[in-house]
Amino acid sequence: MACALALTSACSQQVGAAGVSAESPVSGPPTGATPVVTATIPEPGASGQDHAEEAPAEKVEAPEGGSPVKVPPPKLSAYTYTFPVQGCRVSYQRRLLVLPKTTIWAGKGCAFVAPVSGVVDEVNTGNKWLPSTDAGPDREGRFVTIIGDDGVRYLGGHLDSVADGVKPGARVAGGQLLGRVGTSGNARSTGPNLYFAISWKTGSRYWWVRRGMVNPWSYLDAWLSGNRTLSPREETLALRARVGETPRCTVQCSAKKKPVQPREEPEQEDPPVVITLTPS
Repeated sequence: MACALALTSACSQQVGAAGVSAESPVSGPPTGATPVVTATIPEPGASGQDHAEEAPAEKVEAPEGGSPVKVPPPKLSAYTYTFPVQGCRVSYQRRLLVLPKTTIWAGKGCAFVAPVSGVVDEVNTGNKWLPSTDAGPDREGRFVTIIGDDGVRYLGGHLDSVADGVKPGARVAGGQLLGRVGTSGNARSTGPNLYFAISWKTGSRYWWVRRGMVNPWSYLDAWLSGNRTLSPREETLALRARVGETPRCTVQCSAKKKPVQPREEPEQEDPPVVITLTPS
């Protein structure tokens, strides 16, 4: 019986040569290999199924824009400034030539106005400059200076005339007429212009301070088309603290020496000849 069972078991299994089973083993992916998946993605509509047509996207129109919003420039100081020449086309230098000032070219008679509210300091209605002497205090010709509420002195020179009521001690508002652009002083051989300078208050004897200590063009640029609250106060006071209120004059300080004309000696007349007749 045991033999029959052994034979039955042996017959139930097909045995190949050398005791190896004749059935193919189950195939599987090699150990450690990455499986590769291959698939075919059907094209839209290729399956033959009916698809509902998608509705076209609704067209969205951009809203109409309004006028540009003008944003005011930041307030840089407590003062509001005005470009010193009004009502005329102007041009001016933006670099240092000899002195820290600028020449604002404008037509004769254009308005010279106070760049900021303040008090009139000096007024010169005469035109005493002579090319033969070129005296420093007279080079700006007719001029007006004011001490602004910011503590800065502003000079406008080469004026053709000074406005009525403009005198030392008078209170003026920013933009108020101070005079008219001209060719007085040493501008007599140039076109009409405004000599514009920034400094600090001193006595009139220190005229070289009055004629300009701070480069003005960056402030003029701002007052003309930028920020009208840009103030020269900080720069001016810092420079005064560094060089002193009355620094020595170092540029174009001396007047020309007036040539001495030789004295003409009066012609000496020959002494009269006296003839004495001796009576015989």
